[in-house]
Amino acid sequence: MDERFDVAIVGAGPAGISAACMLADNGVKTIVFERGEYPGAKNIFGGVLYGHDLAQTVPDYVDKGFPIERNIVESRLWYLSQSGGYSVAYRDQAFFQARKFNAFTTGRARFDRWYAEQAKAKGAVLVCSTVVTDLLRGEGGQVIGVRTDRPEGDVFAKVVLLADGINSPLARKTGFRPEPKPEDVALAVKEVIALPEEVIDERFGVESDAGVTIEILGDVTWGMNGVAFIYTNKRSLSLGIGANLLDFSQQKVKPYEMLEAFKQHPMVAPLIKGGKPQEYTAHWLAEGGYDAIPRLAGDGFLLAGDSAMLFNALHREGTNLAMASGRMAAEAIMEALGSGDLSRNGLAGYVRRLQSSYVLKDMAKYRRFPHFLQDHKELFTTLPGLASLAAREMLTVNGIPKKAKQRTIWEAFRRKMSIRQSLRFVWDAWRSVR
Repeated sequence: MDERFDVAIVGAGPAGISAACMLADNGVKTIVFERGEYPGAKNIFGGVLYGHDLAQTVPDYVDKGFPIERNIVESRLWYLSQSGGYSVAYRDQAFFQARKFNAFTTGRARFDRWYAEQAKAKGAVLVCSTVVTDLLRGEGGQVIGVRTDRPEGDVFAKVVLLADGINSPLARKTGFRPEPKPEDVALAVKEVIALPEEVIDERFGVESDAGVTIEILGDVTWGMNGVAFIYTNKRSLSLGIGANLLDFSQQKVKPYEMLEAFKQHPMVAPLIKGGKPQEYTAHWLAEGGYDAIPRLAGDGFLLAGDSAMLFNALHREGTNLAMASGRMAAEAIMEALGSGDLSRNGLAGYVRRLQSSYVLKDMAKYRRFPHFLQDHKELFTTLPGLASLAAREMLTVNGIPKKAKQRTIWEAFRRKMSIRQSLRFVWDAWRSVR
């Protein structure tokens, strides 16, 4: 390829395509490289997307046929032991009407293909089945393009945006982002289970276009720092479970075995009964938090999305942060092209935009949260069983006075956790989210 571009984007995921949409909309000559056969062929996520950041690049995404599965009207949080658990739910009429499409489920393959088509319609060039193998550099070390695996595959660009995911070899080649540490990464597995639409409606108490999400903590992750989820699609359920990569390596647990055990849990099994497995996938999550974010701007290049380790672990937000970062990267790139300064300083508007947005403000607020989860494994070991014991005893009517039951519960807690440990847990939990 002898043609030169203003911007070369590596990765046709949410970050890369958000940037491509904005750049192409403003007449910036943009090319996007995707290693998959088509956008979404190799991209995976849990299944929930937030409408706000999508609307910033495609305001009329509903009218343009975005592949929405279900509009999320109810969010549930489960805290499970081996035999039972707690469930807290919130449903609001606003999510049916005024705030409809605040969140919705979708399939990543369909979403990415649709989103890429919007960028192409705006004028961006999309090149699939192409691996970017290296960064081209000028005499001063600045990035001036990319090298692909195609014959004569060097492509020159004024700015390169790296948006090729957490496992990006190019991000490492910048020298800004080292190989992610195992404790900063989670490995998650997901299964899509087909069920009739009317069965999903009945089991989750919704109508056909409305959906429910369930986020799950407890000992379903076998004592490891991790989470599970259940999301409703039109005619299927997405089930997933994952844990910290360091924990997986230390405990020698196989993710698919943990998923199979999760499906047998007494609160999960009734929801998927009679379902047929359709799809099984696995992927990494950037869960290192604020402290794992590398330098985001260099001479001639930027990092966005998972490549930049942008993920809010507490609220399970990743795709929307990717879209927001891609959009802000595009704004900064246009600013730099206008000034003619494509150095790190000229592209620093990207970092300033992120710092003044919810993306880095939220991540900074919760910067202690990943450390809290990793340092307090009792959240996944001791506490689920104790919490279930407390509820089970107090809800059982068997002639034993409630005061005696309370004493039994208190003694069980004392045997498992000292007062000092309990106070430390509460203090660290508060500090991680305040």
